[in-house]
Amino acid sequence: MRTISYRTANYSPGQVPTDPKDFARYLREEFDKLSVSITQLAAGHLDPELVAPDKPRDGDIRYAAGAPNWNPGSGRGLYIYKINVWTFLG
Repeated sequence: MRTISYRTANYSPGQVPTDPKDFARYLREEFDKLSVSITQLAAGHLDPELVAPDKPRDGDIRYAAGAPNWNPGSGRGLYIYKINVWTFLG
């Protein structure tokens, strides 16, 4: 069984096995990854974003990675999107 990363709230599905014997292990690993992601999000964890969202909506909250990646105005930190502008929260 692969080690689950507890550093991120992002979830990426793994490759579905072709051998039916491996399907139970695959499901267990996917459920573990989903559980970690949901727990991290419920605890308020946000991973630093390297790029701005394609279609932000009012109320979106992101943790910008800052320069040289995504810098919405005040460098690395927490931002909220409201009235078509990213506003620095800290």
